[in-house]
Amino acid sequence: MDISGKIVQKLKEIGGTSKSGNAWRKQEYILETGGQYPKKVCVAFWGDRIDQFALEVGEEVTLGIDIESREYNGRWYTEVKAYKVDRTQQGSGPAPSEMPDVSTFNDDSDENNLPF
Repeated sequence: MDISGKIVQKLKEIGGTSKSGNAWRKQEYILETGGQYPKKVCVAFWGDRIDQFALEVGEEVTLGIDIESREYNGRWYTEVKAYKVDRTQQGSGPAPSEMPDVSTFNDDSDENNLPF
């Protein structure tokens, strides 16, 4: 499942050691969706993905996510875990400096005339 929006907040990274002695890390971000009724979603990155994707506040992204709920002492807790990041580009098309120069087009040339 994918979700798109803008990173509006980066929460403090947390970590610790599991019962088996393995170290763990978790970084959460708040993503705000677009549209007429924007929603805010807390998304978690675990372990090496924190450094791999290194999101910053203000970035427009599309995240690949998994949603998981688990029960603890009769209460249910839901977490949105991200596993993929696609950074979207602002605007569409090439920047003005990357546009081809059409001022050299010569309409009277017999070269490369199309047959129609």
